Amino acid sequence: MFATGVALLALLPLGFVVWATISTGWAEAEKLIFRPRTGELLWNTVRLTAGAVALCAVIGTATAWLVERSNLPVRKAFHVLLTAPLAIPAFVNSYAWVSLLPSATGYGGALLIVTLSYFPFVHLPVAAAFQGLDPALEETAHALGLSRWRTFTRVVLPQLRPALLGGALLVALHLLAEFGALQMLRFPTFTTAIYDQYQSTYNGPAANMLAVVLVLCCLLLLVGELKGRGRARLSRVGTGVARPATRARLGRAAIPVLTALCVLVALSLAVPLASLTYWLSGSSAEFDAEMIAATATTSLALGALGAVCTVGLAIPVAWLVVRHRNALSTFLERSTYFGNALPGIVVALALVTIGIQVVPGLYQTTVMLLAAYAILFLPRAVVNVRSALAQAPPVLDDVAHSLGSGRLAAFRRVTLPLIAPGLGAGAALVFIAVVTELTATLLLAPIGTTTLATQFWSHSDSAAYGAAAPYAALMVLLSVPATYLLTREGIRR
Repeated sequence: MFATGVALLALLPLGFVVWATISTGWAEAEKLIFRPRTGELLWNTVRLTAGAVALCAVIGTATAWLVERSNLPVRKAFHVLLTAPLAIPAFVNSYAWVSLLPSATGYGGALLIVTLSYFPFVHLPVAAAFQGLDPALEETAHALGLSRWRTFTRVVLPQLRPALLGGALLVALHLLAEFGALQMLRFPTFTTAIYDQYQSTYNGPAANMLAVVLVLCCLLLLVGELKGRGRARLSRVGTGVARPATRARLGRAAIPVLTALCVLVALSLAVPLASLTYWLSGSSAEFDAEMIAATATTSLALGALGAVCTVGLAIPVAWLVVRHRNALSTFLERSTYFGNALPGIVVALALVTIGIQVVPGLYQTTVMLLAAYAILFLPRAVVNVRSALAQAPPVLDDVAHSLGSGRLAAFRRVTLPLIAPGLGAGAALVFIAVVTELTATLLLAPIGTTTLATQFWSHSDSAAYGAAAPYAALMVLLSVPATYLLTREGIRR
């Protein structure tokens, strides 16, 4: 029942888009969808998403293997550095590159910057999956004569598939909904076009029809990830012998590998941080202490509330799909992903329209804003909670029940400690997303409420880089603790 309620909440924006389509009529919808502009936006969206997902998958898997399965020097430090780009919002990354290098626009600039911003979404789950693999399977493959590469492709990669596909899905969904970074890079996609339609002419029907195409793209991604994940169960009754896997020796490749990793860290971290430092230290920087303190406090509070609410909503959905997997539970889980594929402005307008007509008392309240955050960021929580539950053996619940524990007691005493890292990771990801969310906050925040993201955008949109820099720097600083939390388990190992 709880999972059904969560799915209905997540499907509200989709229902709004369907209702808008029906209201528009097929003849008008056909005219708005099947036009050259839509084809151009589709081509831009597809090639950017495909290119970035491929690059993030390769980079994220390679860096995870280097950190977890090789004798890479200072690997723990690299794990932190390779996760740290999550603390820098994609639109802040774009601001940093464009302010220093105005030519970093178009497809090439967009592909580079979104890849540098999103590859940690693959690195983190794949690194966690490496930590949980049984090294005995790889040793058996070696004993049977398989080379290291064939062992990786035939034994290791299939076990990494859920984590790899889950991370790639998050990258793709974020790209479908990305607005700030692509608007700043002047690379038009469906999301930027929808925003432009609403802002310039408030052409609702045209924007809604573009959102329909975006929903179809999301559906294709969800079906593809579901098919690729398969139905295999990867949990074990116990962790086996507590010993680490044998680490591969890099040998002569150590220097080139270290060089490549340093270049990656420099591009994803050093460039945006150097840009922020440059603008903060320049004469154009503006420091309104009262405004900065107010926006930071608001962002921190909304981030914490959004993380708690979203993870709480994700638990029943993840539990249902892992413990009672069937067509209905799979549908409910897949339903939570649609909101993340829609631009924040579509989600916001859906909630505004529904709220005014059904519950007008919630219009321009924090409750409605938190609902928007939950719809937008449920996948971040669901993916992490689902992965944690998938590796928590169900037999332990059965043992607890046989000893007289009720369902809630068994969950609190047995399952919750096992999935706590997944809950923490999901909460950290949601917190980062809420602190840096832009478009939905612009429309739904109560009157007089400003966040770091909205204040940053009001300055960067007018190319006042110095005035925007303090808010960008604070967004990064607020995201750092949550990002470090994501790396803590890996550091302990």
